[in-house]
Amino acid sequence: MDLMDKLTILSDAAKYDAACTSSGSSRCTPAGGIGNCFTAGLCHSFAADGRCISLLKVLMTNFCVYDCRYCINRRSNDTPRAAFTPRELADLTIQFYRRNYIEGLFLSSGVLKSPDYTCEQMLKTLELLRGEYRFGGYIHVKAIPGADDTLTRRLGLLADRISVNIEMPSSQSLSLLCPEKTRTSILRPMGFIRDGIQENTTDIVQYRHAPRFAPAGQSTQMIVGATPESDLKILRLTQGLYKKYRLKRVFFSAYVPVVSDALLPAGETKPPLLREHRLYQADWLLRFYGFDAEELLDEEHPAFSPYVDPKCNWALNHLDRFPVEVNTAPYETLLRVPGIGVKSAQRIRTARRHSRLDWPHLKKMGVVLKRAQYFLLCGGRAPEGLRVTQDGVLRALISQKDRELLASQHPQGEQLSLFAPPQDQLTREDVLQCLTGQI
Repeated sequence: MDLMDKLTILSDAAKYDAACTSSGSSRCTPAGGIGNCFTAGLCHSFAADGRCISLLKVLMTNFCVYDCRYCINRRSNDTPRAAFTPRELADLTIQFYRRNYIEGLFLSSGVLKSPDYTCEQMLKTLELLRGEYRFGGYIHVKAIPGADDTLTRRLGLLADRISVNIEMPSSQSLSLLCPEKTRTSILRPMGFIRDGIQENTTDIVQYRHAPRFAPAGQSTQMIVGATPESDLKILRLTQGLYKKYRLKRVFFSAYVPVVSDALLPAGETKPPLLREHRLYQADWLLRFYGFDAEELLDEEHPAFSPYVDPKCNWALNHLDRFPVEVNTAPYETLLRVPGIGVKSAQRIRTARRHSRLDWPHLKKMGVVLKRAQYFLLCGGRAPEGLRVTQDGVLRALISQKDRELLASQHPQGEQLSLFAPPQDQLTREDVLQCLTGQI
């Protein structure tokens, strides 16, 4: 099999791995070396500042000793197999870089023979790139659960980011769909990587020229929709991973039915892309907006709304806290207002030290007034001519398509009123629950 055939097979096999964000590294290019992961930026991913970057995203091999039910590369699946040698993959990466096709490498692998053997092959590839070719560009590598800690540490010293896929949201689902894997085998290397990254803040002060361990941090990925866990359970797990293992990102991958199995959803099931999107929105709220998983969801309402994003859903369920005065509200309160992001909240906090803000000021600062106007006051006043009712706010925050869908679910002529409706109309609680996706 020639090199291009291998590349076709192994790049296609890697497309289901979503965790390839490349921001956060500042590795210096060695003297006389090539590539830089800091100034040039890296694509088919996004850096922290929004740049689109290009990575060679490939598997070392799609041979695998495991038989995970959901995986296209599982041992029992009849699929074309291939494997790169370390020299082949290193040469391919450098040739692609010199032709300006890519700016970095994202390397994962199936488990060939054993975790240690697979890890050794990946390590040889990175040693060729960093040593022989003196490549200073971005490298993200997936650690192999079950591999020796020494091998994992050597990978982390050569890569910019290192990650371990947690796969399933619960131990029960993992044992059901991946019987040869255990939660301990996954969490143990995550803890080891966390400790290695922590050493950067202590040892690096004493040994200035020592290589840093995974300077861009670690991440993980879990599959959503293949098992019955609720959004609440997934969000609690996500929050726990951030706190315990200090991850940079938790990635969510909507389940794609690429193989058939009695334990998996039917083959005609569509990937739950909206659910994946809502989880990413909630993940952002956990990391940057000061929300807690228990604030966004609870046991009575364990799923996100299909109609509005988690932040709007929270605001709709806490209308008693609004409106707030933009000139005096604490920064933490501003972050919870729909239509105000982190940057616009910081601008508001800075600008109001010098003058009182009005609605035109907020628009210039990037506040989305279409949403925020229902939850804010400027100088004690709402926008001129704005008629604010609970029913009107709910209608304004959902799309026209969703309004038409909701209208089709009720008899013609029926009004979605929140104010003392006749008995043949919906109650206030019914409308609120319907528009926030709780029923």
